[in-house]
Amino acid sequence: MKILLIGAGGQLGCCLVEALAGEELLAFEHSRLDVTNLDQIRSAIRSLAPDIVINASAFNDVDGAEEHQNAAFLVNAGGPRNLALVTASYNIPLLHVSSDYVFDGSARSPYHEFCETNPLSVYGRSKLAGEEAIRDLNPRHYIVRTAWLFWEHAKNFLTGMYRLACRDEVRVVADLLGSPTYVPHLAEAINRLIRTEAYGTYHFAGKGCASRWDMVVELYRTLGIRTVAIPVPQAAFPAPANRPQYSALTTWQQPLIDLPPWQEGVARFARGVRDSKLGETMRLNGH
Repeated sequence: MKILLIGAGGQLGCCLVEALAGEELLAFEHSRLDVTNLDQIRSAIRSLAPDIVINASAFNDVDGAEEHQNAAFLVNAGGPRNLALVTASYNIPLLHVSSDYVFDGSARSPYHEFCETNPLSVYGRSKLAGEEAIRDLNPRHYIVRTAWLFWEHAKNFLTGMYRLACRDEVRVVADLLGSPTYVPHLAEAINRLIRTEAYGTYHFAGKGCASRWDMVVELYRTLGIRTVAIPVPQAAFPAPANRPQYSALTTWQQPLIDLPPWQEGVARFARGVRDSKLGETMRLNGH
């Protein structure tokens, strides 16, 4: 299978490169292929003739999107629209990655694929607009919603909390709940999905529900770190963007591709971080 991967420089893109290593993979970072440039996308797809396109590029700065609305919509809505237009014209399937932030967090049970969307932030609205453009323009699509991504080789919430383990205590938000997702698990699930022709919308996220505080407690426990994680409300960290209070995801779609529980992702993260340069730095500093 010849796969065109766009957004190969991000943490999901890097993990997809590894998960898809057995395929004829054409991997492009943003600097080499810009989803907001329709002519560039048309030229690349025409010349490369892939069997499928995977879009892992995104404007992921949730708070920054509040100030830079045009930039967020250009990448998160305009980019998917460009890809859908061109892939549809060549009858090529498109897989696009979206977010739990398309929901408003008012539910008290996990969101499935047919739940009503109602984003609270510019970021969430831009991601939903990208989904809608794809559904309107290319029937051969996979839209994969995911949440709370973490991987030991990238900048994200959990690597940040690992760095803070040099402190006696850390304050962590405990009143927002979601589905923490280990990025290699997500990449492996996407690899399985593109083997099917079961087009549609899917929720791929770590199984279960947790707060950011739960994640940190699990990580510190697994690594034997003595730093105390103190639970605090989201209000302790004011931010420009509103976030859903509850955004755990589940799937009702077939083929059923379940990701492992989020705790397994934290365990793999912990094993990986022990062997990483970050882990070595922490050990040299006596942590």
